[in-house]
Amino acid sequence: MRTLLACAYNMDNCCVELTFTDGSMIAIDTIAVENEVADNMYQRSELDYLIYNDPIAYADLVLNGDPEAYLKAVTEYKPLD
Repeated sequence: MRTLLACAYNMDNCCVELTFTDGSMIAIDTIAVENEVADNMYQRSELDYLIYNDPIAYADLVLNGDPEAYLKAVTEYKPLD
């Protein structure tokens, strides 16, 4: 079983990178994720918060969770009429 060794946001390529003890690495393209699941600026802002402040939670959400359901639950969007 591989264990997570490091998780960080790389600003050069806009990826959250996970490094494991066996030497393998996963890079999550944050721009592609935002384009796929975020419908408005509030949802993008929530994803950005996770990327910068808790990249492990972001990686867990993208790899194991349901980001669309999470974003609908935590963001409040009221269009201006």
